[in-house]
Amino acid sequence: EPMIDLCSKNLLVMEYLSGKKLADSIEEKLARILGGDVQMARRVLKAKQRTLFESKDVSKQKKQGFLRELSEIVGEGNDNNSNLTIAKALQLLYVTRDARKKLSLLLDATGHQIFADGLYNGDPHPGNILVLDCGRLGLIDYGQTRTLTKRDRLALASVVAALGKHHQHQQDHPDNTREISHAMQTLGFRSRGSDDDNMARFAALYFDSDAEGKKLGYPTPQKYLMHLNSVDPMVEVPDPAVFVARTSFLFRGLGALLQQQLRTSVHWRKHALLAIDTDGEGRALYNLGLTPITVE
Repeated sequence: EPMIDLCSKNLLVMEYLSGKKLADSIEEKLARILGGDVQMARRVLKAKQRTLFESKDVSKQKKQGFLRELSEIVGEGNDNNSNLTIAKALQLLYVTRDARKKLSLLLDATGHQIFADGLYNGDPHPGNILVLDCGRLGLIDYGQTRTLTKRDRLALASVVAALGKHHQHQQDHPDNTREISHAMQTLGFRSRGSDDDNMARFAALYFDSDAEGKKLGYPTPQKYLMHLNSVDPMVEVPDPAVFVARTSFLFRGLGALLQQQLRTSVHWRKHALLAIDTDGEGRALYNLGLTPITVE
């Protein structure tokens, strides 16, 4: 909550929140499972992030269990440690589920801010997310707060709704490429050749996932972006889209920390549809809840 009496045009003062950064909290819990070895916990998390980051096709990979990877890293994969391994498996299961619930809530809260309020934090990196002493989540550092006009908010909602429909209902809606491309152009994106397929791929990269790029062999979003620009260069990117795309990328990075390939459009679609349905008027109160995160 802002401390209005202490704020000025150039200074934002908010109430103090006592807690730890989300990433630090996850690291500490993993370290406790490893007998207090913080360095080993960092090695495990970095190895897991690297595996997801370098994956060329995460959607078709046969996923290796986190416990098995952990055993390989710390050297505890033999039968003599079976009891210890089972105990760690139960602890890891709890830590992972708890962290994913927190990420799910963060995605819901941000989706509500973007599509219902048109006022959101454009820099929600892990250092700005706290696990409070009471167990709740705390959001800090709103120095990069961004606002959206009604027109831009609803145009963004149309893009995300179309992307989410494509991934949630592929059998019922096998190809809505033109719908996605049209929504992107309505938002203000322009490419040199107006290629609908490429425009839809840009939309997915900005507001959903870079999984398609990995399937094509591009290990990073940057390399995939270069490829898309080589096919049909983007010549105009609307300002309102920049920080929403950045927010999507930051959440995907946080998802990598939790061994997940996120599709933000699938998670944000309900918020986008609500914004479109109400057209920004008489917004209803609703429960954010803890909805499932789509994992490839």
